[in-house]
Amino acid sequence: MNPTLQAIIKARATPWVLLAMTLTATAFALVSSRRRAFASPQLLELSVKIHDRGRDYVRGLELIVSGDPVMGNNLLASATDRMTVLAEECVRTDGCDIDIFIRALRAAIDERHLAAASPSSVPALREQFVDQALTTVPAPTASANSPRRGLQLEDAIPLNGPVKRALNDWLTWNRPQLADAYGNYLFLREQIAPIYEKANLPEALLFAVMAQETGAKVHSYSSAGAAGPLQFMPTTARRYGLGSVDGFDMRLDPVAATKASARYLTALLRRFGNDLPKALAAYNAGESKLATLHKQISGVSFWDAKLSEAIPMETRSYVPGVLAAAWIFLHAQDYGLVSSGLEVGTTTIALRESASIGELTICLGPGQNRNGWFRTLRNLNPRLSGNQRIDVGEKLRIPSMLVPRYVEHCAGDSPLLARARQLHDATDEKEERFDYALQEGGT
Repeated sequence: MNPTLQAIIKARATPWVLLAMTLTATAFALVSSRRRAFASPQLLELSVKIHDRGRDYVRGLELIVSGDPVMGNNLLASATDRMTVLAEECVRTDGCDIDIFIRALRAAIDERHLAAASPSSVPALREQFVDQALTTVPAPTASANSPRRGLQLEDAIPLNGPVKRALNDWLTWNRPQLADAYGNYLFLREQIAPIYEKANLPEALLFAVMAQETGAKVHSYSSAGAAGPLQFMPTTARRYGLGSVDGFDMRLDPVAATKASARYLTALLRRFGNDLPKALAAYNAGESKLATLHKQISGVSFWDAKLSEAIPMETRSYVPGVLAAAWIFLHAQDYGLVSSGLEVGTTTIALRESASIGELTICLGPGQNRNGWFRTLRNLNPRLSGNQRIDVGEKLRIPSMLVPRYVEHCAGDSPLLARARQLHDATDEKEERFDYALQEGGT
């Protein structure tokens, strides 16, 4: 038997992990053997992903047993979160045996804490394992295109001249911002999309406002004083609870800003009779101005020249821009926004070595993100500076798919981390003739 596996088994708490993983592998093998003749490429790709996540899981156990619980638990957390995504993908994949495979998988992924459990907790965990194995798989969650109560967005988007021109802009010269916004948004999605859903607002609207306002960059400031991914002005921000907490501008917190945005847009829709273009115009230009025009020119739509010509040019472009971005989000596959193979789940890890977000960006490399990971890491950790070193043991939110690379390349004697430190600490050798400060990359 492999010495590492012997050590894992001697830990006494971990055999249940191995049992769960064996059940998972066996269940999928049964599925594969029964359906091999007509297994779809999607199902085969899913099996490879599950195999890789299982490998990460075992690697995490190995690290814990070998005396590196920080990195081991980081890898277990990542593997668990990624397995959860695969379980949901299985529900959507034709031919994936839900009754056998998902039950075993759910039992396996809930065992990530077993490696650190005390022997006395094993009986209770064993009972939990059995309960998990017998549970019914929940129905898959609603997708971005699923019908929801409240505002029905497709019905509210007129494909008129202004919106079509905005679609043209997004899909031509402004496509880089659209693609960046989509990538930035996807890694924030699990934290913020449920807020709009709870408020009965379409998720596509949240993405669209972010895309139009900032490209979903959390640390954005405008020359007019607006800040955050949803660009709240100070007065409106205070009205909706986005003040300063311990010196941190809460407009830069994507969760807090999204909650405020949901409340604000709900209030605007109510004020303007559920007229989405007018509500968006008020969001951009100010509700007082729109309210005055709404009364003075009653009964006309936003698209009527009497109204549209009375508002700033910026707002005339803003409204169709948001509606066009929302339309594209609703049809992301059709417009080529969806990136195959990109995993967008996130995991909280503990740092084994002190490092800044900038240093981590360098040692993680640009894999699967041509722009690198600096923006994503800053978005996920809005209170952290990009260049200040974070202490050992501190928590950091990162894309789950990057955790194995972090374990491999961003700790210990890694040459990539050493290079990142050299670049971070570089100074001019000739009495600092160049006064150059590291940039935060806020916008």
